[in-house]
Amino acid sequence: MNENVWQKLPHAFTVLAPMEGVTDVMFRQVIAKAGRPDLFYTEFTNVSSFASEKGRFNALERLEVVPSDRPIIAQIWGKNPAHFAELAAELRELGFAGLDINMGCPDRHVNAAGGGAAMIRTPDLAVECIREAKNATSLPVSVKTRLGYTYIEELQEWLSLLLKQDIAALTVHLRTRKEMSKVPAHYELIPEIISLRNKLAPQTKLVINGDIKNLQQVQELSDQHPEVDGFMIGRGVFENPYCFTTHEATREELMELLHLHLDLFDAQDAKHCAMQAEMMRENLDFALKMDGKVRGLPFEPLKHFFKIYINNFPGASALRAKLMETHTTAEVREILSSN
Repeated sequence: MNENVWQKLPHAFTVLAPMEGVTDVMFRQVIAKAGRPDLFYTEFTNVSSFASEKGRFNALERLEVVPSDRPIIAQIWGKNPAHFAELAAELRELGFAGLDINMGCPDRHVNAAGGGAAMIRTPDLAVECIREAKNATSLPVSVKTRLGYTYIEELQEWLSLLLKQDIAALTVHLRTRKEMSKVPAHYELIPEIISLRNKLAPQTKLVINGDIKNLQQVQELSDQHPEVDGFMIGRGVFENPYCFTTHEATREELMELLHLHLDLFDAQDAKHCAMQAEMMRENLDFALKMDGKVRGLPFEPLKHFFKIYINNFPGASALRAKLMETHTTAEVREILSSN
């Protein structure tokens, strides 16, 4: 009998939310160094990209797992049930403890492709995708979603449908797709969601997401709602990478994390280039697609992380402005060494 990671987690467990362009293999290692949550998620992987020869290279990079990640859940999205099955069948071998289907992402491009929160509007397809994923793997299958697409009143019908699918866990972001993050999370609806879970699927773990910033807030919410099993922190990690601990970081500790992130970026860039070179040797179509050129990781996305480490100390704004003008990790290190 296969172990179910959700059954091994402590009460009021913590999770780092899947965030596109954020929770990659590098940043997860930074958070593991600062103080890891009980459970990691990857950033989003499109099941149809994995199923295509052109997209598989990118998909496999997104699904890279290192020892400090474990236990980790693969966050996947799409709208093709067969592609869900194809990817689900591979995830155990890739090192994952489970897979989570994203049915809540509000990004308009994801929704236009029929994935994320758009699945709230295609419930039959959503059920089919869950079913195909479950049939293809022995890993536990979970779902992350929102209260509804447009109105919070949708939660009764939508969450009931998901809970009836015998999923291992249900994560509810306490807003609708229309609300995005423009309004406070609807904490007042937690009791209604708990009641629904208890009635329809008491075996399904319930995770709450939305405006949760740190471990102290997790404890407060758990005290108020002890039947909630877990709590997911997303944007709170930008305010404090130590948010899964009670530790108050010093400037020196934050700088150490930034240097670690730079080192991890350089190592990942080298690995990325080596993988491309090998793919080009083995696959003519891939070589033609790349024009025979190895391309390193883009540097610009790394700048989005600077505000996490360079913040809340005298001169932080000026230092951050200098770092935003850089183009390489070497330039970043040079500026940091003189400050």
